[in-house]
Amino acid sequence: MGVSIFTFLDDIAALMDDVAVASKVATKKTAAILGDDLAVNAEKATGYAPSRELPVLWAISKGSFINKLIIVPLILILNLYAPFVIKILLVIGGIYLSYEGAEKIIELVFHKKHKHLSHVNTTAGPANALTEEKKKVSAAIKTDFILSLEIVIIALSTVLDKNLLIQIMTVSVVALIATVGVYGLVAILVRMDDMGYRLIHSTNGNKWASTIGTILVKGLPVIVRTLEVLGTIALILVSGGIFIHYIDYFHGVLTGIPLIVREIFFGLAIGTITVILVSFIKPIFIRIGSKRQRAK
Repeated sequence: MGVSIFTFLDDIAALMDDVAVASKVATKKTAAILGDDLAVNAEKATGYAPSRELPVLWAISKGSFINKLIIVPLILILNLYAPFVIKILLVIGGIYLSYEGAEKIIELVFHKKHKHLSHVNTTAGPANALTEEKKKVSAAIKTDFILSLEIVIIALSTVLDKNLLIQIMTVSVVALIATVGVYGLVAILVRMDDMGYRLIHSTNGNKWASTIGTILVKGLPVIVRTLEVLGTIALILVSGGIFIHYIDYFHGVLTGIPLIVREIFFGLAIGTITVILVSFIKPIFIRIGSKRQRAK
């Protein structure tokens, strides 16, 4: 009996060791996407009143966790029974990401005076502010779903030669890191100014602490603007990478230029086309919806 218990414990230890090694490899493979995820979600978690930043981030984090609960078993099942569907889901997600990125760039270039509308308008009244906040949280969760989809698929691709148990545990570990790690860092970033103010006002004249506090307060707007730019670039790069790797036709197109340039080109091109199509199609659906409302 004792031998059986020790054998069982030894098997568990060996399994956990295999999972640790596999998770390390998978995390390295997904590091770039995790960085993109951080940039995108940090950008989406800003623009709120200070009192709403953490509640909004918590709402997005819960949505992200639910996304992972859906995606992890879905991808594992699809990999077993319908692996071709994974490619289709990735391409659809890539179109959504490229649309978001291209829309931001078009807004910046052609509608600079309306740029402030991308942030929650806290002066428009509690009801309007809450509605805008919900819309932004919903958009953040949708974007997180697409990025999480690619993170899980890439993590799974590193353990396809392992047994199902190791695949499940490895993908789950990476998914957990993608949620807790990314949103933990985002929470630290969006509260930088609060930490800075506390250092400035509660250090009893300590010069070094006051200097650090001032750097944190003044540095936050710069970091937020930088993350907005990085988040947009991340959307274009991630989507472009999806198109190049998962659409066969693009494999041999523009092969003479660096990969990152190809990713930007395809991401921006398809995103711009999608924005144009949506701008034509959206008014049609709005008119149809209005007619149905009037008919009721």
